Amino acid sequence: MEKKNDRYGVCGVYCGQCPNGNGRVKMMAGELKRLVDTVRYNWMEHVVKSFKFTEFRKGLEWFANSQCPMCLNGGGAPCENRKCVVSKKLGSCLLCDDYLTCQHTQYQREWYPFVIDNYNRVKQVGFQKHLEEEEERARAGIDLMGHLERKCCKIIKLEEE
Repeated sequence: MEKKNDRYGVCGVYCGQCPNGNGRVKMMAGELKRLVDTVRYNWMEHVVKSFKFTEFRKGLEWFANSQCPMCLNGGGAPCENRKCVVSKKLGSCLLCDDYLTCQHTQYQREWYPFVIDNYNRVKQVGFQKHLEEEEERARAGIDLMGHLERKCCKIIKLEEE
């Protein structure tokens, strides 16, 4: 029986490399929840009046019990990409000749410019081979964090001691 790979977003971003899709956020939130419960940080609420430990703890609980089911299983952000792919009877936006100019993939091209390489790679080796390569990269530990950190964290300055 052929293994179905549904760890990709129709938009061209590979969900298996996303920290919310691959379980990294869930795991780390669970670990932080366990740590703050073990050390009993609830006293913080009494010392720092603006800090609401119970709300913080609720947020950790939510993240620790949630994981994006991924795009093909109904997860991910609401987007027009899924509707468009269905209407065009395609498995992915990467298979559409309009990918580089489509308004539905503009966000992905701006925030994740590597999707243009993904599109070109699909043209070279085919969609299935591209998915296999992306899954191999995910198993090797490649994820979107490095890219997102460079995009979102322009300046990082650690305080000197």
